[in-house]
Amino acid sequence: MSAAAESRLKALDAVLDRQPASEALADELFAVVEALGSQPSLRRALTDPSTPDEVRQQLTQTLFGERVSGATVAVLSEAARARWGTAGSFTAALERQGVRALLRTAQDAGQLDELEDQLFKVERMVDANPELRRALGDRRTPLEGREELLGGLLVGRVLPSVVRLAKRAVAARQRTFDLTAEGYLKAAAELRERAVATVTVAQAPTPEQEARLRAALSRQVGRDVNVRVVVDPSVVGGARVTLGDEVIEGTVAGRLTDAQRKLA
Repeated sequence: MSAAAESRLKALDAVLDRQPASEALADELFAVVEALGSQPSLRRALTDPSTPDEVRQQLTQTLFGERVSGATVAVLSEAARARWGTAGSFTAALERQGVRALLRTAQDAGQLDELEDQLFKVERMVDANPELRRALGDRRTPLEGREELLGGLLVGRVLPSVVRLAKRAVAARQRTFDLTAEGYLKAAAELRERAVATVTVAQAPTPEQEARLRAALSRQVGRDVNVRVVVDPSVVGGARVTLGDEVIEGTVAGRLTDAQRKLA
């Protein structure tokens, strides 16, 4: 992501963060995203770079002012003022704010840790089930049917907010379900200014081992780290840690591959 794009997202985040967090705000933002998805002319009107920023802002008030809350209009107005480059980037930015509204609501209720843990487990469950993964990604099946398929597996087993996020992720706005869910988890970590590390091991670590690993990674990056453990029996000793764009290869297989590369 370019520095300019990141700056636009942070400005929009700040506007959302000034609004009272609620599921209603998330619902309205998601509804706007769906409306934009079904009406190309509306997307073009709100993102046309030849239209002055102030005019695009006023258009959001005209179109949505009597249909959604003031908090939603404030977010839409800021989004319309910015120049996103593509209509897809514009709707993705609004989708992000809907997700963040749900995450902030969970945070206010003291449920954000539980939400993150459950959403991660859902993402791993889908990843470990090829048949389910194919069914959720089958674009020939209507989106509503795919959402209900996953929802039926989760309702009553996880937080309602996790069900909602998982069903939103079925749309795969970041290409696949797992990448979209990972984006949600990253947004949750960002709310508390944390980094996210994925640790792949052959056997699940003990709570004490996980705590030591979290402390070591936190010292390395200079801030708290959320550790996501992935158990993969194919890993031969050690652990593989993915922290942002950095991969720390500590497995036996990884060290052998590195040695072979050096000898080649």
